[in-house]
Amino acid sequence: MILTVTLNTAVDLTYRVPALVPHASHRVTQVIERPGGKGLNVARVLAALGHETVATGFAGGATGAVLREQLATTPVRDELVDTAGPTRRTVAIVDNATGDTTQLNEPGPTVTAAEWTVFRTRFTALLDGAAAVALCGSLPPGIHVGAYAELVRLARTAGVPVLLDTSGEPLRRGIAARPDLVKPNADELAQLTGSRDPLRATREARGRGARTVVSSLGPEGLLAATPEGLWRAAPPAAVKGNPTGAGDSAVAGLLSGLVDATPWPDRLARAVALSAATVLSPVAGEFDPTAYEELLPRVKVIEEPDRP
Repeated sequence: MILTVTLNTAVDLTYRVPALVPHASHRVTQVIERPGGKGLNVARVLAALGHETVATGFAGGATGAVLREQLATTPVRDELVDTAGPTRRTVAIVDNATGDTTQLNEPGPTVTAAEWTVFRTRFTALLDGAAAVALCGSLPPGIHVGAYAELVRLARTAGVPVLLDTSGEPLRRGIAARPDLVKPNADELAQLTGSRDPLRATREARGRGARTVVSSLGPEGLLAATPEGLWRAAPPAAVKGNPTGAGDSAVAGLLSGLVDATPWPDRLARAVALSAATVLSPVAGEFDPTAYEELLPRVKVIEEPDRP
């Protein structure tokens, strides 16, 4: 079983408009609603790949009820903890003329100390039997900034490999707790290390405590610093579409490869192909299976010389 944690779940709304024009009214041509938040996107992709997947985190209010109703229609097992505050919504506005996406994210509910204690107890119980755990996304109001570091330590104590995908101070504190893998994007990596050079920043991030750092370089693919070496992986060509959830699909690919014990080049190829296939899908947290199968053997994976 793979466990995913989404402390700040959401109901994702995707609006499609012919063209997004500031200060103008728009006629929406399509509305898609899905359970969201980074960890839930990861969970749905893992389930689509055939992995038994359990999702935990928080959900509350009328929005949380909608999220849980929708999650019940998927193969993902719901182990979310109730909150008094309502689950947030996120809105992605896709401009059909350009293919660009504008994202609006609500902050999320304020989680109480008592609710955090309930979650921590459930998380600890779920670690029993987990092959791996992913800690994903932002922290909702009320949760202390070292929460991910606390969860990393709990997973390490239980002997469960842990992947961390967050940003800012939660990433800085979480990486010091020595997760098995972190997956920052280029901006998150620069904020963490102060360096805009991807190779230098990835190496420095690994030196801060993570066993492996896989950096997302957007359309250029992934850069991985692992105990076994350095690799770059890139799609065969640039893909155009909705990038929402592409990084989450890459996380799912990395976790899937970890559980399957595949070599690092194969893990990275899987992650890149899933990410690109998600860009080609109209809905966050889903990927185009045909595109994935076509892209996978064409992903370019190159081993880098390990020099300073």
